[in-house]
Amino acid sequence: MVQKRNTAVSARELPDWLIAHGRHWTSLAEIAGLLGVPLEQVPPVMARLRNKGQMFSPLRGIYVPIPPEYRTWQTVPASHFIDPMMRHLDHPYYVGLLSAAEVHGAAHQRPQVFQVVTTARLREHSFGRVKMAFITDARADERPFDKVNTPMGTMNVSTPEITLLDLVASPRHGGGLSNVATVVGELIEERKIDFKRLAREASAYSLAVTQRTGWLIDYMADLAGVVANTEALAKLAHRRNAPSPLTPNGRRAGPIDQRWNVWVNIEVEPDL
Repeated sequence: MVQKRNTAVSARELPDWLIAHGRHWTSLAEIAGLLGVPLEQVPPVMARLRNKGQMFSPLRGIYVPIPPEYRTWQTVPASHFIDPMMRHLDHPYYVGLLSAAEVHGAAHQRPQVFQVVTTARLREHSFGRVKMAFITDARADERPFDKVNTPMGTMNVSTPEITLLDLVASPRHGGGLSNVATVVGELIEERKIDFKRLAREASAYSLAVTQRTGWLIDYMADLAGVVANTEALAKLAHRRNAPSPLTPNGRRAGPIDQRWNVWVNIEVEPDL
């Protein structure tokens, strides 16, 4: 039960009061206590604050105060609320793919959609200019991630190695294989990849992903003129005789890269 405060916050002051007190995620019941009013009086108040661009609701009954610099958006960046949102839903998650690449300084261009990998099946959400896509992966809760600071706390972000492997495993979520190659090049140029760790993590992905990852790293390292020690990864690449196509939906044609046992069936054109 939420008790009334001796000195209630006025509805007009509520968004700035919450921000000033580090309350970046709140519920209807908590707001009723702060305002000192019955619960049933809160929804009309919140509707007015939402219309003014001072609060928004990513989930039913949950509200986020909007700092002044984002009030023209009528929302805040997804990084500000993804962690409390996923904890409220009780779903494991990490920010992944191109959104993680951006955090690691390798997105090349800002992603138009904030990508979240989770074990749950969640539909896409749009809050004004903020668009969120949820990619379901049954093993999302087993993968390592970094805790990254945000203006409102922290969020889980896939490690550079997992980011690379996920993009190779699902190039459609990375803007196509050529764009994935661009991200790979930036990750290795910035020395963000621990190649021994990459080989360990690759063992949890399909062999085809390992082979394509190795090929892309060698290809991009050669283009960028950097050294990439992929020996540990290469040891995993010949666990079967049949080569893997570089793009699974392409023709079984083109040269076969013997080191990676990859059928190079597409021309990769990175933007570097």
